[in-house]
Amino acid sequence: MAADERQPHPNLAEMFASNRSIYSLAVGEVLNKHAPRWMEDIKWEFEYQEEPRRMSEIMEAEHLLFRHVWYNRHWNVRIAIERGKHKVVTREEWEKHHKRHNRSTVDTIWEGALAAAKRTEEEVGPENLGPWSDFEWGTINGKLSALRWVMGSEWDFLDT
Repeated sequence: MAADERQPHPNLAEMFASNRSIYSLAVGEVLNKHAPRWMEDIKWEFEYQEEPRRMSEIMEAEHLLFRHVWYNRHWNVRIAIERGKHKVVTREEWEKHHKRHNRSTVDTIWEGALAAAKRTEEEVGPENLGPWSDFEWGTINGKLSALRWVMGSEWDFLDT
């Protein structure tokens, strides 16, 4: 007949006679009984697994970050227009002044940008469009870059 492994071997039984020692074949059970919180940490360490995001979730997050960055850049141009540092011009004026393209925008394109800003406000909500600190902008741009990298773009691709 096989020995009961739940009990110490008769040659060792005396070592476990006091209340200060425990005989067990399952160290995890002993630790769980005497240090349950510590065992929860260990269990989490070995058993926790993150599930990868679905592509639809990644694309949705990338779209929102794109909107945040685009909207901020739009407002930078809007402020430059208000301060006279950037001009809204006709297509003909724009074509005449090839050298000043970075300081002017064609009126029909600007109208489209204003409409896109309105759609962004409706889609995202103005309360979710900043203003943000420099640190927050770094985080937003870093997230956009990382998500685009996951989707196949090069690092630091932040075009809007």
